Amino acid sequence: MGLKYKRILLKLSGESLAGDKKMGIDFDTVAKIVEPIKRLNAEGAEIAIVVGGGNFWRGRSSGSMDRTRADHIGMLATTINALGVADSLEAQGVDVRVQTAISMRQVAEPYIRGKAIRHLEKGRVVVFGCGTGNPFFSTDTAAALRAAEIEADIIMKATMVDGVYDSDPKQNPDAKKFDHISFYDVLNKDLAVMDSTAASLCKDNDIAILVFSIEEPENIYKAVTGETIGTLVD
Repeated sequence: MGLKYKRILLKLSGESLAGDKKMGIDFDTVAKIVEPIKRLNAEGAEIAIVVGGGNFWRGRSSGSMDRTRADHIGMLATTINALGVADSLEAQGVDVRVQTAISMRQVAEPYIRGKAIRHLEKGRVVVFGCGTGNPFFSTDTAAALRAAEIEADIIMKATMVDGVYDSDPKQNPDAKKFDHISFYDVLNKDLAVMDSTAASLCKDNDIAILVFSIEEPENIYKAVTGETIGTLVD
């Protein structure tokens, strides 16, 4: 099957890497997630990944801690996840590079846009850690920013639900799932797709988002090859 999208920014939540453990990294789960990435890479897809850090740290639940410091801890958590994902990709024979928005040269490359694009053009998967490198910005916003910078065709947001709903499907059994929705509706109805900063950045730069479930990792392959899954936001 051919590729519908050539250059993809895949957003992985930290929670998706924890599997049933709910905390930390479950490498059996990560191996299943990166397997379709390996196949897509072999078929010529250019894949960049932004990882969250919620399996280690959630800044919004850090109590009275200074927000900037809490966000810096979260950035370090994303680096742990980026290295874990990179290790799993390498174990499956994929050439990969980790770039971080905060310099830590002993463990990863600093983020340099031109270098990231060159890696993609050479068939390497690039994993971005540390979000944007700035406090007060989520890793969803980092995904939107990196997608714009590398000129990705689409952002693929792999989540723990199978798309965008008009209300929380875990709390409302009658919640309606959208197959397609506009950024205008996402922002005006305050739907839980991305935070408003990330959604606005995607809207302003004409970057579509496909939201789908990562609970079946094969969905990554299906999404890139054009099967109808999840919810398309554009």
